[in-house]
Amino acid sequence: MASPLRFDGRVVLVTGAGGGLGRAYALAFAERGALVVVNDLGGDFKGVGKGSSAADKVVEEIRRKGGKAVANYDSVEAGEKLVKTALDTFGRIDVVVNNAGILRDRSFSRISDEDWDIIHRVHLRGSFQVTRAAWDHMKKQKFGRILMTSSASGIYGNFGQANYGAAKLGILGLCNTLAIEGRKSNIHCNTIAPSAGSRMTETVMPEDLVEALKPEYVAPLVLWLCHESCEENGSLFEVGAGWIGKLRWERTLGAIVRKRNQPMTPEAVRDNWEKICDFSNASKPQTIQESTGGIIEVLHKIDSEGISPNHTSHAAPAATSGFAGAVGHKLPSFSSSYTELESIMYALGVGASVKNPKDLKFVYEGSADFSCLPTFGVIIAQKSMMNGGLAEIPGLSINFAKVLHGEQYLELYKPLPRSGELKCEAVVADILDKGSGVVIVMDVYSYSGKELICYNQFSIFVVGSGGFGGKRTSEKLKAAVVVPNRPPDAVLRDTTSLNQAALYRLSGDWNPLHIDPSFASIAGFEKPILHGLCTFGFSARHVLQKFADNDVSRFKAIKVRFAKPVYPGQTLQTEMWKEGNRIHFQTKVQETGDIVISNAYVDLVPASGDSAQTPQGGELQSALIFGEIGRRLKNVGREVVKKVNAVFEWHITKGGSVAAKWTIDLKSGSGEVYQGPAKGSADTTIIISDDDFMEVVMGKLDPQKAFFSGRLKARGNILLSQKLQMILKDYAKL
Repeated sequence: MASPLRFDGRVVLVTGAGGGLGRAYALAFAERGALVVVNDLGGDFKGVGKGSSAADKVVEEIRRKGGKAVANYDSVEAGEKLVKTALDTFGRIDVVVNNAGILRDRSFSRISDEDWDIIHRVHLRGSFQVTRAAWDHMKKQKFGRILMTSSASGIYGNFGQANYGAAKLGILGLCNTLAIEGRKSNIHCNTIAPSAGSRMTETVMPEDLVEALKPEYVAPLVLWLCHESCEENGSLFEVGAGWIGKLRWERTLGAIVRKRNQPMTPEAVRDNWEKICDFSNASKPQTIQESTGGIIEVLHKIDSEGISPNHTSHAAPAATSGFAGAVGHKLPSFSSSYTELESIMYALGVGASVKNPKDLKFVYEGSADFSCLPTFGVIIAQKSMMNGGLAEIPGLSINFAKVLHGEQYLELYKPLPRSGELKCEAVVADILDKGSGVVIVMDVYSYSGKELICYNQFSIFVVGSGGFGGKRTSEKLKAAVVVPNRPPDAVLRDTTSLNQAALYRLSGDWNPLHIDPSFASIAGFEKPILHGLCTFGFSARHVLQKFADNDVSRFKAIKVRFAKPVYPGQTLQTEMWKEGNRIHFQTKVQETGDIVISNAYVDLVPASGDSAQTPQGGELQSALIFGEIGRRLKNVGREVVKKVNAVFEWHITKGGSVAAKWTIDLKSGSGEVYQGPAKGSADTTIIISDDDFMEVVMGKLDPQKAFFSGRLKARGNILLSQKLQMILKDYAKL
């Protein structure tokens, strides 16, 4: 049995601890060794009156049981005084439980200014004042646990509690931000919405219900969230009667309601309303970056579909001419020299490893076929971006703090030399007005002497600089291409190191966003993010490994679109489709399923004697069946999901080894079939050979007999596998 959770030496401040929930918290903390500050103003549930008896009784109860506690009688609006009591008595402050509260219930039309203000002063401002007083002390000691108290009235609304509900949801917003700002100092902040009997709820709940919803049924969650071993941060929980549940936001996929060459209208909103409100396949954003991160992808989609922005008047001819004047501007030429050291450093930065013997040619200069990774070509050209060259372009008056890397194209005319000096020439190829931002298309040509070695095109998106009346598309922009609508032919994965960004930046991208937690926090990220071009390098390496046997002479070109950020330590999953000599791909974060590189491809030079063989997995007969199941699910998926409600992972073997993995997700939306392991957890995992799988599908082999004879193996909820017979029989027979 795990050791009990103790709070020995920890100083805990509980507000509103003279009764109800606060009293239960204070007693529980003290029983487990905490030094407790029992705060209570001593008034009634409406905030009227003042006294010391409520706090004194709880302190006396703690002391009788051998614990240590001190009383405080100040209002939570005087937060400094509460924290001072902790510091003067015990010398530190470790945990703050913001529990104090009052009620002034009125229907909305009857709420007075005083009813509104006092609720916000006690609940929201009080939580702010007490927490702010403790904050710097927690930062200095690199430890703190803060608990906020919200309410179902704030989450869902409740008649007669507009003032209370608004304050309680405001507390949740305060907690969410403190969780982000405090993370780097080991300060965690969480929120609970408790249902329990107290001085407040006894006025609105029946007596027997107040008695049943004991505060002692809430206290264990509070203690766990405030313990030093608990890593939970920025979360919201409902709790009561011995039940605990975690809440999260959910968002529909929504709809783009602009139409070609037409203004965006309320009628368009009306006509798309069902889709806007459809929670099938909903996303569950957890950070502001996830909430807003799809905007560039939406803009690209709008652009690729030829949908025009809402027509508004732009009286900005000067701005238009200024941007237009920048097109064709040539930056000063520059030289990029490198040795084997820089090439090896880059290869390590994008995940090449001696664990893979075929990577040795990229990380060991003594290898007989030592080579530069083809994507090292972006490092040669990036000085035009890194040295502030964009700021020198005439007519470009933009905020470079809002610059994002939107897309990247690289083309090689011959393999990069193992070392050398290349002369680079950069030119502004075009400038596009995307409405909410501007895209700067920068072409960089790299020469060895007079010979063109490689060509880069950087597409830089500047948020908030659009709307100047410029063109939205350009034939000069290398187009991104949507990946095929079928399961990938191959999937490779690599887990990035926690030091991946620190290593990659040594190749010349010194942006502190990728290394400095404080800078990343200011930029709105919970921690430093991985360079987009690092993910780009990982993905290209996967394609080269899978389809060109690491032969750099076969690499011709690559185009990618950056969709979402990656954090060091996450696993990159590159999904690839072979169509002739073009390898389409997209890259996901395996842990979240988020697509981080989309609409991407690599063009390969045909190998001598290339027979365009299908990659492993495509040779299997079962691949045809899974593909057919996926196609037919589009019509009957919702019906099947209702009947089955499970996720099945298949391990298809050939010659005794696993040759392919497939997942049939019949748990969410209209179902999904894809190659690779389950994105979450599978309910049932089935291991079967390719030949036996075909016999089962064709009805020649009974699944139960296959199981008992050992030809089919299953893990997890084996009974669910019986439902698969319905799928294979009704929807996959070819």
